[in-house]
Amino acid sequence: MKADILAFGVHPDDLELGCGGTLIAAIAEGKKVAVIDLTRGELGTRGSAEIRAKEATAAAEVLGVHARENLGMADGFFEHNEANLCKIIVAIRKYQPQIVICSAPEDRHPDHGRSSKLISDAAFLSGLRKVVTTLDGQPQESWRPAQVFHYIQDRYLKPDFVYDISPYFEQKMKAVLCYGTQFNTTDTSEPATYISNPDFMDVIRARALMFGKRIGVNFAEGYITQKMIGITSFDNIINNVT
Repeated sequence: MKADILAFGVHPDDLELGCGGTLIAAIAEGKKVAVIDLTRGELGTRGSAEIRAKEATAAAEVLGVHARENLGMADGFFEHNEANLCKIIVAIRKYQPQIVICSAPEDRHPDHGRSSKLISDAAFLSGLRKVVTTLDGQPQESWRPAQVFHYIQDRYLKPDFVYDISPYFEQKMKAVLCYGTQFNTTDTSEPATYISNPDFMDVIRARALMFGKRIGVNFAEGYITQKMIGITSFDNIINNVT
């Protein structure tokens, strides 16, 4: 399946938190969206990899994405190496997206920043025809996405642009809450974590409100890009009301 957008998360739930509203909005516009988790989240304090897989499937249904895969890299210990680069290149060439979305360049969880560099490099290498990959025994054609955007995660990073998700914020939160072992839980049978406290949901809402306020809308998600973005019309620029 060819996708317009291919979004990567390190752990199941990263995508929902970082760019879930954007993906829902893109799908509402008729775009094809595929998502890929690099790891199974097996080092997570709460739940298990098997439970996270079921939660990810439920969240994918809420998001409405057209495909979800897991590359099975080692949670916490995946490396920036040829094997992992090739796994991502295969995925990019499989879906041939114009836009790749991935983790923040640096963040509280070291996996996030490490994956950001890994995916950005793979997106470039995917465009080199002498990098040979196969899928189901068949050689793949080279493919380089037009843009790589990095969603902002736990740490505040100044966005290069923000995406209005106001009509889709509650649907995004519904997708996040599919991860019942991770968020908004009062279950004390497992250790409490930074994200398990119900107050963490207020943090997600506050971040979206803050980004939204900067462009005069209710909710938005922030992105960083290393490549300059050009425009052909002023018609779709949201006016800042401040």
